[in-house]
Amino acid sequence: MPTTDAARAADAVDVSRAVNAAEAAHDEPGHLIDLRSDTVTRPGEAMRRAMAGAEVGDDVFGDDPTVNALQERIAGLLGFESALFVASGTQSNLCALLTHCGRGDEYIAGQMAHIYRWEGGGAAVLGGIQPQPLPHRADGTLNPLDIAAAVKPDDAHFARTRLLCLENTIGGRAVSMDYLKTATHLAREHGLATHLDGARLFNAAVAGGGDPYERARLIAGHFDSVSVCFSKGLGAPVGSALVGSREFVAEARRWRKVLGGGMRQAGVLAAAALYALDHQVTRLADDHAHAALFAEGLKDVDGLTMEPSGTNMVFAASAPGVETDEVRDRLARRGLLCAGYPGQLRFVFHLDVTRADTERAVRIVRETMTEMVTG
Repeated sequence: MPTTDAARAADAVDVSRAVNAAEAAHDEPGHLIDLRSDTVTRPGEAMRRAMAGAEVGDDVFGDDPTVNALQERIAGLLGFESALFVASGTQSNLCALLTHCGRGDEYIAGQMAHIYRWEGGGAAVLGGIQPQPLPHRADGTLNPLDIAAAVKPDDAHFARTRLLCLENTIGGRAVSMDYLKTATHLAREHGLATHLDGARLFNAAVAGGGDPYERARLIAGHFDSVSVCFSKGLGAPVGSALVGSREFVAEARRWRKVLGGGMRQAGVLAAAALYALDHQVTRLADDHAHAALFAEGLKDVDGLTMEPSGTNMVFAASAPGVETDEVRDRLARRGLLCAGYPGQLRFVFHLDVTRADTERAVRIVRETMTEMVTG
């Protein structure tokens, strides 16, 4: 099961050392190709103009018109009554968990799901909510039989199972609509609410074909609540949204305050998210195409086995004797940054990576692996 951003961060070599090495090798900072994550994007001039011109107010009082416009837009887009703008995907997921569950309750999630493994144990630490992690299948999904078996009986000996959490994309893979329908229907049969960590929801929507906005709405429609990230592939500098019913979001707003997430003139950030929704959804297809081009260009490279995800991520499994830390360091010295952990590298394509960058990245990996394998 491919690991996530936080996994790579935990196991990666010191990032500042890698960046310094890459910049030392090339006089022009722009020459650096950063494929560590799609979180590294920087707002372009048009997005910066939108931010600079944003009308603002105090969002804690509900007075920021740009935040209100974003919340209305994303809620309507995904077919929900209400939405809440928050600082991060972790905060969005945590607000959802605290709203769906109480102390002594339990949520079901994948063993490698971001909401379980990579968000600091917030639900347990702050909410007294017990996670029930399940193994993933090869495609990143959870076996419906495992989900059903994990639901606890109504007995004082057990935590009360309240919520099923899924993720789309998961490890870069888009989850099929049929699976989402099956899993969420099963959850409701067992009296569970459902939450989607849709950090890369629009990548999944674009990968599914057709109108990405309509497909995102169809994906989200299977769930009681959805978290959407604006600061990954969509390219905004900060922020996520949590969508749900009016009552659900009102309660989540209280939890956002408890978590220190009340922001004041946040319209400056919301304007970037609105710009991203208007201008940077359909272009995710470019990232997917660049990832596919990269994987295809390296399908026969010695020492690595390419594992494309179908969206904007490419994983590379290392051959026996090939140390991924060393590969990462060598790539960085040539001007290419990636993430990884022992046995696997990850390359993530985003709006700051061009086709020319992709072709150059292929050459860098080929040259590096040739040096390593041939000695």
